[in-house]
Parts: sequence; structure tokens; C-alpha cells
Amino acid sequence: MNDILPTDSAKWEFFEETVTRVARQYGYRNMRAPIVEYTPLFVRSIGEVTDIVEKEMYSFEDKLNGEKLTLRPELTAGLVRAAVEANLTYNGPVRVYTLGQVFRHERPQKGRYRQFNQFDVECFGFDGPDVDAEIMIMTARIWRELGINDVRLEINSLGGVDERAAYRSKLIAHYEANLPALDDEAKKRLHSNPMRILDSKVASVIEVNKSAPVLLDSLQNESRAHFEGLQQLLTEANVQFVVNPRIVRGMDYYNRTAFEFVTDRFGSPLTVCGGGRYDGLFEQLGGKATPAIGFGMGVERVLMMLGDSTPVTTLDAYIVHAGVAAQKAASALAETLRDAGLAVAQHGGSLGGMGSFKSQMKKADASGARFALVIGDNEAATGTVAVKPLRDVHGAAIQGEQAIIAGSAVTAHLRA
Repeated sequence: MNDILPTDSAKWEFFEETVTRVARQYGYRNMRAPIVEYTPLFVRSIGEVTDIVEKEMYSFEDKLNGEKLTLRPELTAGLVRAAVEANLTYNGPVRVYTLGQVFRHERPQKGRYRQFNQFDVECFGFDGPDVDAEIMIMTARIWRELGINDVRLEINSLGGVDERAAYRSKLIAHYEANLPALDDEAKKRLHSNPMRILDSKVASVIEVNKSAPVLLDSLQNESRAHFEGLQQLLTEANVQFVVNPRIVRGMDYYNRTAFEFVTDRFGSPLTVCGGGRYDGLFEQLGGKATPAIGFGMGVERVLMMLGDSTPVTTLDAYIVHAGVAAQKAASALAETLRDAGLAVAQHGGSLGGMGSFKSQMKKADASGARFALVIGDNEAATGTVAVKPLRDVHGAAIQGEQAIIAGSAVTAHLRA
């Protein structure tokens, strides 16, 4: 679990502003659910025989009433639970997004933490491939807005209940014929959740998976038409993709469309965003039949990709001052500039003990501000301000000439 310090927060703010702005452009509204839910919610939705439920959830018993509670390991189940309880889709389909913390007892791995953050998008009440395509097109726009260009979209179809049942039988037969190559974990899942074996990282199992049957071959007409429609829509939108028949995702609630955005930037393939369709989850949690699709984006992993090139939120000005009259003038100027929408920091200290102009200028430079505004006794008496440029519009340090201007003209000067 990590702290997010002020030196890192600009990246987070840039990410959050970007994804929420794009989501709103596509008609999504914000929705929020609690961090803690009843444990059965996740067992029922994610699946009892999954890594998340078996190994990774932080669960505990309420000391007051003995109820079994869990820190949410993902966001979809809580949002669906809230939508069911509030009859959110009673009057028609709904598009929502959320940002929040999730908790998993993860194995140490690049970009994985036990408390991490996700940006989550959900579409409730849509059953066509057009909305499947829409959220992938929207995600492609997010990558462009963030300045990330080395991700690829991989898609698959998991079919419906009957199709997966037929495929499951073929898969079990394949693994039983190769039983000596399976590790203990794969053998444990052979009859309870054989599709999860396709995601194994064990070398011998990976080799067996190369010749495993493909679920796409078990699709019937309706599922096949849905998947082909999705591919056609993505092609028409100029969103590049590859069909990866091995994508299975980590939750049992997925059906039909499954997708991942993957990067190879860090050596081995790393999924930075993944999701899919979960048409049966509303009924599973006690609601009416409601088709749905969504995705989760790992914020920490995306921030790793942003590196140090992220636009930094900078101050417009840092006010340097010395003396009682100068401090009062500095405070008044700061509020005037803030009223005009500018970001301003005023040097702090005690009356008569603010430090020398030289030490204050060092603080001004360290603040990252574009301008230092200097007010001494003379400026306070004449209603003027000494303005010194510190950085250009791109944030690069410059050696600008200091100018004395009227206090009433500072706002326009900073915006010029």
C-alpha cells in the first residue's frame, strides 16, 4: 500500500481529470459505492473457485454483530448491487463511471499493490455489440488523451452458458489427456473451473494450453453474430484489435465479449485495462434480467506508463514579500489573482520574520511557479509589484527580466 505525496499528485490529477472528462463526453455519470460490502456479494458474483475469492480478498467479521464483511476486491459487483437495490435501470439503460480504491492480497508484481485504484465504466441495460464497441472506442480515446500509444486491444468471446458448458467438457477432456503436465493448482481446478487453467503461468501448463480447444469454435449463431458485429464496428471506427481466444478474465460473471488492453513496455505483456459483458449478474444478485458490460482500468499501472512526461499542475505565481505593509498588500493581491482564476502561493512565516528576499526567491523557484511577484516596503507604498518570470509556458526555467508594474495590471500581465 502506498502514500501519494504532493510530488506525485499532479500525475493522479491529470489522469483523473482526463478519464472523467472523456467519460462525460460519452454520456456517463458518476456513481459511487462503499469500500466495504458483505462477503457473500463477491463470492456469488466473482465465483467461489477463483483466485480472488480463494486467496486475495481481505475479509473479516464485524465485532458488533458477527457479519462477514470484505474490502472490495473489484468495483463492478458493488455497483450492480447498488443498481439493483435502487432500481436504477427501471426506466431504461444507464451509463456510469467510478474511481476508487480496491484491495487484494496480490503476489508482488510490477504495478500490483494490495491497495490499488481503478477507473471503472459500466453500461447497464444494453445488449448490442454497439455498446461493447463504444466502450472500447472510448478507451482508445482515453489512451490518446493521456498520450499513451503502445497498448493493443485484444478481444474474445466467452459465449453464453450453454456454449461454455459444451466448451468446458472439451477442455476437461483435453486436460485429463495431459494430466501429468498439470501442476497442483491446475488439477484442483480441473473439474471446478477449468477455464481458469488457460490463464496459468506454469511452463508445463502453458505448453498444454497451446493445443487446447478454442472456445470460439463452440459459439452458436447468436453469440457468433454478436462477436462479428463487434469486430465490424471496431474496424469501422479505425480501432485496431487482435482476436485472442485465450482471454478468459478472472471473474466468473463474464459472458460473451471479453477484452483487454495490453502493453509490452515492461518486458512481458501487462494488462492495464480489462473487462467484458456480464449479462447474468443482475439476476444473480436478485435483480431483474439486465444485460451489461464494463471494464476496470488499473490506475497505478497507467501512471507507470505516463512516466515523467505528464503535464504538471503548476502555480501561476509565488508572492515574495517582506514587512507588515508588504504582507497585507501580498494577501490582497493573492486573493485578487485567485478571483481571476489564477493559482497563487503566498510566502508564509511570521510578521517581520519571512526570511530574506534571496531565500524567498529560492522558495519561489522551487515551487515551480511561472512568475515570482515581489512586494517590499516601496512596492507596498506605491501600489506596484515587481514581476520576475521564472518559467516559460512549457515549464522550462528561464532568466527573465524583472519588471515593475501597477498592482492593478498584474492579472493581465500574467495572462499575456
